Order: sequence, then structure tokens, then C-alpha cells
Amino acid sequence: MSFKKDVVLLIKPYYWVNILMSISYIAAKRAPMICNFLWTYLFNQQDQCELDGRETEILFFLLIVVMIRTRKTGSVTMINYLTSSFTYTKVANLGLWFYSDIRLGLIYGALFILVALTLPEPTYSGPDNVVYLRTENGLDEELERDKRINWLVTFYTVWNPACANFAPIIAELSAEYNLPNLKFGKVDIGRFPNIGQKYHVSDSSFSRQLPTVILFRNGKEVTRRPHADAKGKLVKFFFSADNVKAAFDLNNLYKECKENPIKGPKAITSAAEKKKN
Repeated sequence: MSFKKDVVLLIKPYYWVNILMSISYIAAKRAPMICNFLWTYLFNQQDQCELDGRETEILFFLLIVVMIRTRKTGSVTMINYLTSSFTYTKVANLGLWFYSDIRLGLIYGALFILVALTLPEPTYSGPDNVVYLRTENGLDEELERDKRINWLVTFYTVWNPACANFAPIIAELSAEYNLPNLKFGKVDIGRFPNIGQKYHVSDSSFSRQLPTVILFRNGKEVTRRPHADAKGKLVKFFFSADNVKAAFDLNNLYKECKENPIKGPKAITSAAEKKKN
């Protein structure tokens, strides 16, 4: 996702409302007019327009948490960084407002709940050609059905933030590169853990393998990301569109599939695609 697309997304209420909530406390403290109105005029509290030692500690701790979490979730764009940090920044602001004055904390808490209920995170709504493999043997059946078809399969869980961040990326890639002999699939290994075990993808809450993307050619695995090095150590992979294109050589793979279409009868439609239609 380009920087230009990120800027366009920021116009949506979900993002700018959450940004305002994330900086609300420090902005109120540092803006004299707001500070004087809230603490001096409304609650008759003096000398509240500077951050004390405890507040500074909370903000510093918040910075460290956000940096660790965004790195762990594989955030590679501005939007990814923002969405993965909103929860932590808003919880920290909630604590700061309560620390300052319980009445302000209650007001912010009510706003917190209201925003969560009325402004869900925007999801990708453009075209996609992802086949969801919704049965225990769905993947194996598709790999055996026609080995001339190349499959790029995402192993994911619905609760993992990195998987959620990757969903719109793989959807856009599927719309761009899908061919009768180059298909994109997804398997929920949280729902089908046996599939994860078969392909050595852990669905643990501490797993660093989510998501995992595997390219199958002639029914066999040829490339995966993230992958293990010669010593068996998992190599970190950032799931951006450009990185996925490079890692799986999608441009050349697409060209090869385009130049060598499946000949004979019309390409077989997968069982999963039939259900989708």
C-alpha cells in the first residue's frame, strides 16, 4: 500500500477520531486554552498544565510498548503502525485521564466505548480472487485436483493482528495476479489446526509464523515465507505487497502462467470456488 493510499485512508473517521483520542491527554495538557478550561475553569484545579513525573513515565512506557508491538505484528505501512497502536495509546490515555481526575476519566471511558461500538476499523472492500478452503481436506483436494495449477496459500488465524494486516494485501495481489493456473487460497489453521501441523505452521498465540504464505507448484511446496534458515531459525519476513511479489517472484510466475495456459477443456473450477459462487 502506497503512502498516497495511506493518506487517503486517514480521511476516514475511524482513523482521525482514534488519532485524536490517542493524543487527547498530552494535547490537552500542552494547549493552554484547553488545559485552563478543563482543569482551572471546570474543576478549579491549579497548575495542571505540565506533565508530572508519573505521567511522563506512563507516556515513555507507552512508547516502548507501541514500538515492540508494531514490530512484532510486522507493521510496514503508516496505516499498519496506527491501527496496531490505537488500543495501547487509548488505554494509556484512559489511565492518564483517570489519574488526573476521575470525572475526566469517566468521560473519556464513555467516549472510548462509544467509538469502539460505532467506528469499526475499515476493511478492504475492493475486488479479490481469494479462495477460502473451508474444509479439513480442502487444500489437499485442490492440490491433487489439477497439478497444473499453481497455488499461493495463506495460512492464518482470525485473531492474529499480523494476519488481519495482511488480509487486504493478499486480496489486492489476488485481484492483480489471479489466472486459471495461478490461484490464491487461504486456510484458517485456528479452525483446522491439523492442517497447520501438517504444513508445520504453528497457531500458538506466541507463534512467529502467522501468517505463513506457501507457494505450491505441481502439488508440492516450493517456497514459503517466513522460512527457516540452515540452522532452523525462523527468518523474519515483513508482509508488504512488494516483499511478497519479490519473495515469490510473482511477476515472472504470472508471465509464465500467462504464456502457458491450461490447454484442452475449460479450466477446472475448484470445489471451494463453486461454493463461493
